[in-house]
Amino acid sequence: MTTWGFIGSGNIGSTVARLAVDAGHDVVMSNSRGPETLADLVAELGPHARAADARTAAAEGDVAVVTIPLKAYRDVPVAELDGKVVMDTMNYYPQRDGQIPELDEESTTTSELLQEHLPGSHVVKVFNNIAYPHLAGLARPSGSPERSALAIAGDDAQAKAAVTRLLDEIGYDAYDLGPLAEGWRTQRDTSAYGLIYASDPANWFSAPPRQVTAGDLAEAAGRAQRYRDMG
Repeated sequence: MTTWGFIGSGNIGSTVARLAVDAGHDVVMSNSRGPETLADLVAELGPHARAADARTAAAEGDVAVVTIPLKAYRDVPVAELDGKVVMDTMNYYPQRDGQIPELDEESTTTSELLQEHLPGSHVVKVFNNIAYPHLAGLARPSGSPERSALAIAGDDAQAKAAVTRLLDEIGYDAYDLGPLAEGWRTQRDTSAYGLIYASDPANWFSAPPRQVTAGDLAEAAGRAQRYRDMG
């Protein structure tokens, strides 16, 4: 059993937490508004869940999930996450986060920014390119022919192996994009983002999701490179 500490408890965070609890793990949930605002979510998740502040969630988690608006990444606790695997779900939306020049010029990625903020942690990009209804609906047991894959990226091989194991336990295969610098391949405005899991792109939140294999993600990641090379 693994304890997951959540820095953020929005749609993606709460969905990952449900999958983790269903797999027999414990979760410690936090948000920017305080533990008392998470009472309903914790009650829904059951006895393997509790609410805390962000520092406590970071300290008590064997692993952490950072799932907050990118503009707040500097608020993520540092000391409490030292030496830990940190799963980063964040995406860059300038209309929400403000302009971040190094992301606009594509000299870095969101996960590299988080890694710079957390120098003692092992950041792995994951969960950023799938809508929460699809994430909830596509989980399948290991070995299922209907299983989908989620993309990961990271600079530490052991951290990626740990995330791959956790993904397997909550119902997904992993497709390794490579180092954190390659995480851009599943960011917004790429063919591997969002709609790849939608059976009906015109109605993608309410229509059933579709299976996406590691091969599908590899093809989409390759297209992202070709589009970037074309300028």
